[in-house]
Amino acid sequence: MADHLLDTDVLIWFLRGRKETRAVFQEIEAGGIPLCSALSVLEIMFGVREKEEKVTRYLLRSLRVVPVGEKEAEKAASLMRDYRKGGITLDLVDAVIAATCLLHDLVLVTYNRSHYPMPPLKLFKMP
Repeated sequence: MADHLLDTDVLIWFLRGRKETRAVFQEIEAGGIPLCSALSVLEIMFGVREKEEKVTRYLLRSLRVVPVGEKEAEKAASLMRDYRKGGITLDLVDAVIAATCLLHDLVLVTYNRSHYPMPPLKLFKMP
């Protein structure tokens, strides 16, 4: 079974208690510790409210965080250039997350499928 990388939106919905997201998280967790990008940690911690910080840090510590290095940065830049040629602008964070999944053969778990138009990218089927 391939490892699963949780996108920022999935982490947010999990923290907000969305029942479907919690079920997906449990399903994925049964196959091993889920992953998230270091950029998702940045996005989550940037927007965290003080009263939510403790539970948010607990969740993030329960995941394996995939660092962003030179290979991920170069692949993301390549994706952004290639899609820009076709008139599609990719968000920088989304491009890095996609690059991370492509380079490490990870399944991306996201509700924002339209942010990830890359055909070779494996996407988890969300309820």
